Amino acid sequence: MRQTDHLPFYTHQVENQPEPLIDYRAFGDDQALTEVVNQAGGGHWWEMLETYGIQAASELARHGIKANRHLPRLNTHDRYGHRIDRVDFHPSYHALMTAGIGAGMTRLSWTGEAGGRIARSALMYLHNQFEAGTMCPITMTHAAVPALQCQAELARDWVPRILAGRYDADFRPAEAKLGVTIGMAMTEKQGGSDVRANTTTAHPIDQAGGGQAYRLRGHKWFCSAPMSDAFLSLAQTSEGLSCFLVPRWSPEGQLNRVQIQRLKDKLGNCSNASSEIEYLDAFAWMLGEPGRGVPTIIKMVAETRLDCAIGSAALMRQAVAQAIDHCHQRRAFGQQLTSQPLMQNVLADLALESELALRFAFFLANCFERAEKDDTAEALARVATPIAKYWLCKRAVHVVNEAQECLGGAGYVEDFILPRLFREAPVNAIWEGSGNVQCLDVLRACKRDPACLPALESWLAPMMSAWPEASPWLGQATKGLSDPDQAPILARQTVEALALLIQARLAHESGNDTLIALVRAGRLKAGNPSLFGTLPTPLPLGRMIERASPRPLDRKAP
Repeated sequence: MRQTDHLPFYTHQVENQPEPLIDYRAFGDDQALTEVVNQAGGGHWWEMLETYGIQAASELARHGIKANRHLPRLNTHDRYGHRIDRVDFHPSYHALMTAGIGAGMTRLSWTGEAGGRIARSALMYLHNQFEAGTMCPITMTHAAVPALQCQAELARDWVPRILAGRYDADFRPAEAKLGVTIGMAMTEKQGGSDVRANTTTAHPIDQAGGGQAYRLRGHKWFCSAPMSDAFLSLAQTSEGLSCFLVPRWSPEGQLNRVQIQRLKDKLGNCSNASSEIEYLDAFAWMLGEPGRGVPTIIKMVAETRLDCAIGSAALMRQAVAQAIDHCHQRRAFGQQLTSQPLMQNVLADLALESELALRFAFFLANCFERAEKDDTAEALARVATPIAKYWLCKRAVHVVNEAQECLGGAGYVEDFILPRLFREAPVNAIWEGSGNVQCLDVLRACKRDPACLPALESWLAPMMSAWPEASPWLGQATKGLSDPDQAPILARQTVEALALLIQARLAHESGNDTLIALVRAGRLKAGNPSLFGTLPTPLPLGRMIERASPRPLDRKAP
């Protein structure tokens, strides 16, 4: 017997390691989310949202790990050399798509049910916390409906397939499927956000005009979700840039001439396939009027921008939940981390930012829901959408990164969800127009639609009269909008001031004393610092942390 044979295999005991945050009530125990849903008129959807919140934080969270570990794979040809252009996914991807579409994420906004859009936004918020890649095809499918409605005959065939609420992964013509997904292919190498620089061409097969058949030829640098059943795409015609619906299968039941060149090797959003494609005289129908491609597809883009805001708020929420839960369990320097003053400041600041993002996203969703019947809501949606898209998507990156730091080295290790959230966060700021595009869109909205700025000022008025510390921010925004020469240069400052005012107004109407105190002192008076953990004292930091704390089902309270 050797002298070392009696020694234990391990040299230490594992202790002071937090249990993982999984299997909890992601809806029912989220105080801010339940308040927002109720205030927006979605309370009668509670049971469905409670069920999905539990499913998301358990089953879907586990599928999310697998779907991001086993990436999509492109198969351009079959074994005999025939071109098939097919992307294969891990079963967990299909399980996530089945859950999201089956819950109503592609249909609830369009059914006319009271609070349907709010319920759908809450589902998105829950799903996106645990797996964001599948949100891309779900978002685009949902957002395609208003664009399709620009062409009655196409809407008649395609919208019911979306509203079926069924995910069908079979690779066959749309008319033979239980439900469909819709993708988008706009971006080209030479243009990026400047879609009017696109060179893809479209020629009528017979007659020209809306609803007619065309052949498309050209290259698309980004095609999101290439296994979709059809794509909205832009191409040049003799009348100018026009919008088209490009099916994966031709009306004759043949695979359309849409070749997938390669899948993009991306920073994040890995469970979702993004690709480069080639249109080789691909069959398509014109959607909307000739030469009016941008106004047609912008109906889809407005919806996807809203989802970028919801998605960013969701990433913030999950990152903050992970940070708070970790710090409740972890001890350092003789104290529980949540008892240490500086960590309290950081966690409370992150929780504040997360709740403000949630409230902004749902305010915008509520404006969308009321826009058809309320001119003020429509004007608010027009100007607030690019503000939310710019601000929330930018802030998400900083929130997730600070949350990683709360976990220390564990926040940087792939065994935990934080690295995936951090890789995911930047994409929402890039998709559907990056930061500069959003800020310039705010300027355009205020210039072209005379109702936008008065509607926003009127909505802000109750908070402005009650909180004098908001006045400098309105002055900064007004200055940025009043000088035509300086407006583009100051656009980011202008939009940031407007974002802060909108979030302050939402805090003002929340009725929550903790939120109000933190916003007034920590955002309006303090100047909204870019780094977190700098809230002034004294403030109810512990109450904010407790408000944002998740509560795992099978774990004793800390």
